[in-house]
Amino acid sequence: MCANTSARGVPLSSSFPHPSLPPVPYRRLVRLYVGLVLYGASSALMIRAALGLDPWDVFHQGLSRLTGLSIGVVSIVVGAAVLLLWWPIRQRPGLGTVSNVFVVGLAMDGTCRLVPHVEALAVRVPLLLAGVALNGLATGLYITARFGPGPRDGLMTGLHRRTGRSVRLVRTGIEVTVLAAGFALGGGVGVGTVLYALAIGPLAQFFLRVFAEPDGAPGPVVVRDAVRHATRHAVRDAVRDAVRHADVNSDTNSGADAGSTPDTMPASAVIRRDAPERAVVDPI
Repeated sequence: MCANTSARGVPLSSSFPHPSLPPVPYRRLVRLYVGLVLYGASSALMIRAALGLDPWDVFHQGLSRLTGLSIGVVSIVVGAAVLLLWWPIRQRPGLGTVSNVFVVGLAMDGTCRLVPHVEALAVRVPLLLAGVALNGLATGLYITARFGPGPRDGLMTGLHRRTGRSVRLVRTGIEVTVLAAGFALGGGVGVGTVLYALAIGPLAQFFLRVFAEPDGAPGPVVVRDAVRHATRHAVRDAVRDAVRHADVNSDTNSGADAGSTPDTMPASAVIRRDAPERAVVDPI
């Protein structure tokens, strides 16, 4: 009995392919969630360094001190509130957007519980440097996973699209606003805030290049163009072969039927008239 059939001869379900179901992007999912966990951990390292936070975490820390909630929980609540602002600017969240709201906050609280606060500056400075560097690495990971931007980044790009203002202007306006509000609420602003503002751009750009194609596989645009190129040439070759074959047949028939009427149109002319090569190739 065939190994792919049951005792009654019915094919097993594994023998039926499901072409309509896309393959699960396991590598991208791993990259997404590793990146989000590391992002939350990097924020926690900067919190434990106590030398200044990035603008949004200054705001989160100020709200945390005001409400008594943990900074991770505040991050989740603020992320969900920012996500609601996507609706009037017609932004569409992805899996990465929703995951960002919860995973970053949970990872932040978990790392804060694991890493104790230390007063020694010799420990806090390396924590700050590690936090900033890890944040750049995490940014490269979760962005290259391509499951959608975080809620705060999506707000920035949505306002840029709706207002027509530059991304730099929109981002600066948002971050200055949350930084000022967080500072007024008691959030930590210091040398770490300045270091983050200066370093995160180059770090994120570097790690985006590192993680863009980790296994050397061509990107989706390259694959798409390669498929189109191959398909175009395959169709062109097929048409040329058909025309060549029709020419040979017409020459043979004309030699055999030398006495036939001259008004008969050769098959090659019919093919060139009804299905020219350009009309076949261009729509692909």
